[in-house]
Amino acid sequence: MTATASFADLPVLDELRSGLPNICGWEAEIRSIVNHPDPVFLPTTNLRLDAITAGFACALHMHQPTIPAGWNGGLICNLQYMVEHPHDGDNHNAEMFAWCYSRMGNFIPELIAQGCNPRIMLDYSGNLLWGLRQMNRDDVFNTLKRITCDPDYQPYVEWLGTMWSHAVVPSTPIPDLKLHIQAWQHYFASVFGYDALRRVKGFSPPEMHLPNHPDTLYEYITALKECGYRWLMVQEHSVENLDGSGLRQEQKYIPNRLVARNSQGETIAITALIKTQGSDTKLVAQMQPYFEAKGRGQQPIGHFTAPSLVTQIADGENGGVMMNEYPRDLFRIYHEIRDRGDNYSGVVAMNGTEYLELLEAAGANPQEYPICQAASQYKIWQRVDPTCATPDAVEQAIADLNQSDPHFHVDGASWTNDISWVKGYENVLEPMNKLSALFHKKYDSLVQSDPEVTKRSDYQEALLYTLLLQTSCFRYWGQGTWTDYARELYRRGEGAIGIEQLIRG
Repeated sequence: MTATASFADLPVLDELRSGLPNICGWEAEIRSIVNHPDPVFLPTTNLRLDAITAGFACALHMHQPTIPAGWNGGLICNLQYMVEHPHDGDNHNAEMFAWCYSRMGNFIPELIAQGCNPRIMLDYSGNLLWGLRQMNRDDVFNTLKRITCDPDYQPYVEWLGTMWSHAVVPSTPIPDLKLHIQAWQHYFASVFGYDALRRVKGFSPPEMHLPNHPDTLYEYITALKECGYRWLMVQEHSVENLDGSGLRQEQKYIPNRLVARNSQGETIAITALIKTQGSDTKLVAQMQPYFEAKGRGQQPIGHFTAPSLVTQIADGENGGVMMNEYPRDLFRIYHEIRDRGDNYSGVVAMNGTEYLELLEAAGANPQEYPICQAASQYKIWQRVDPTCATPDAVEQAIADLNQSDPHFHVDGASWTNDISWVKGYENVLEPMNKLSALFHKKYDSLVQSDPEVTKRSDYQEALLYTLLLQTSCFRYWGQGTWTDYARELYRRGEGAIGIEQLIRG
């Protein structure tokens, strides 16, 4: 079935409904688009695996939170607040940030026109995409649509899915994980179309945060797979081998099989590409993954030999490094590769899904990828026999470890270990969990009886506030203005859900 035929009977998704982002209502239609077995980059790639010794894959993460700080307290993008308050802090950089959100839409066509063979992976939060639309930034959208939808450029660009509202997974209520994933898919399809969404097969978690509670990780991977994702990017120190050891050096540069086992002993797995540690922004800005790849080669995966892949991600708008050094070094390195005659052989740029599809087309078996699990799970399964696990036994093991092991926790691991998304933020987490519970109390049974409920404007508004409150920024910037924003979002979320009627009911 052709893409055109597949999409012919599907509704055109408007970006906005009732003045709010289109984040729900067409779950069945979205599932029909994303759940397919077809290769998405293999038919168009200009790379051949047997000519490649190593690859480098660079991703740019872009995000701005939604805050209740507009006219009369309206919901606006933090970027818009920066534009409207240019004398506060570094808000004078607002237009530079906006340029960063669009620049790859210019850089990729320019590099191709210069005879280069570039690649880039893009990760934009739902908040940011909606915020740019609120600001009427057609200039940003037009450049992004060019490299996303034009067949001349789309083989070079891979979009990565993410959580709608930049929620860190370990501290997000489990029932909301899939809602975030689906909300992003809805809005992305409304902006770029079904065909673009069909090609989104990799997932980039906010803050590279991987849950290590057995049930949270299991439900997370389950949600990803149900939403059509084939692979997940993970930080190297957020995973371990099944014996509790860290990943072997060579293991970091090939696909891994991330296995999750829940407290009832059920298992599920997804392919993981490993982001190696380091000063993330500088690594990508200075094209360090390319230089690291030059020191790598082919290596075995089971019975198969594959090129290594160096994978990195950076905040694409952060600081002078990304704003100034990246454009300089991006062109310099791709020109060096071109001038050496190595666009298609040796050390080349690749995107994640492209790499995996090339491997599997050449005979690699994902079942033979090295197995890893979330960090510190070995300690749990030392105390609980996985073949006869129970929720009570797992929770008792976690409680015992919390008492006896100062290095153990089930907060998960992220790009850095010096920031907690839980400790000291009870004044955000408690309302966040309460609002989620209220949302599900009101709507779960209604949706189960009639899936069309998700098209209702009251559901859409209640879902939006539930997801917005879970944005990591309200726990990143410390107590004060940002936690005040969270309290205000909670108050409005209660109103949207109709808390008084719910209590009376």
